[in-house]
Amino acid sequence: MREGGARDSERPPASPPDPAGHVRVPVEVEEALAAAAMALICLISMGNVLARYLTNYSFAFTEEWSVFLLVFMTFVGASAAFATGSHIRITWVLQRLPRPLRWACEVVTLLVTTALFALVVHYGLEVSFDEWYWGETTPGLGYPAWLYTVWLPLLGLAIIGRVLGRGWAHLRHGPARMGEDV
Repeated sequence: MREGGARDSERPPASPPDPAGHVRVPVEVEEALAAAAMALICLISMGNVLARYLTNYSFAFTEEWSVFLLVFMTFVGASAAFATGSHIRITWVLQRLPRPLRWACEVVTLLVTTALFALVVHYGLEVSFDEWYWGETTPGLGYPAWLYTVWLPLLGLAIIGRVLGRGWAHLRHGPARMGEDV
């Protein structure tokens, strides 16, 4: 027996099910990429503030890189959110629906999200190709513009992969387990 009268054989309460238990690629990949992007944004912004304060000149690249990193971080965060089921939804309405309707709403949400990011991939590829083909450069630094836009279709595919994985988990378990995170 341990202190307080609890037996050694008693198990601690089970932890809640892992919301990303269905994933093959760990969500920590997206979390690490988002953290790295946020750290770079902070470093770039702080460096620019210090340079502007100390020398009255700012770094030219900070705006261009900060915008790119912010978009990158947003897409990586969206991918992680779909993998764990923590994406934005109207839970007030969903919680009041019967279980089969909640399941159907989740399936519709996943289908619409897949279609939306398929459009992002399609048009992102078109824009990236056009920027590469015409040799378009960024206004601030003169870098090839496709280096920034090629990430839209790539990260869009990552989000689609996470959405399809979540959709497969919901279809596999059906409406019977809708209240649980799968």
